[in-house]
Amino acid sequence: MQQAYGEDATGRTQVFDWFRRFKEGRTSDESDPRSGRPSTSRNEEMFTKVRKIVRNNKRLTVREIADDCGISVGSCDAILTDDLHMKLVCAKFVTRLLTDDQREQPQTIVRDLFERSCEDVQFLKNM
Repeated sequence: MQQAYGEDATGRTQVFDWFRRFKEGRTSDESDPRSGRPSTSRNEEMFTKVRKIVRNNKRLTVREIADDCGISVGSCDAILTDDLHMKLVCAKFVTRLLTDDQREQPQTIVRDLFERSCEDVQFLKNM
């Protein structure tokens, strides 16, 4: 493998470790869960609280939202981006994914305006 991949090759010890784990019945190469303190700020209750704060005022900073919720800025940012699928756009938090209706609405409006402009030559001048 080192001749084929050079320095990018997986180490011999790692390969033997994977072989041993799969021989013992593992079905994934993911790491085992580690012991430690579970996150107390990333739960459904906090998701709901952050979502409510953002819907009330979309111009808040991540720091202000974190202070209102009593959580760290990193946890608040992770909730907004990873869990609530929001991103910052022009100082406002908006959802990344639009529903089918939200995607079709602008297309419907443009189609209606186009049809009106084809039917009435003065339509665009009136606008």
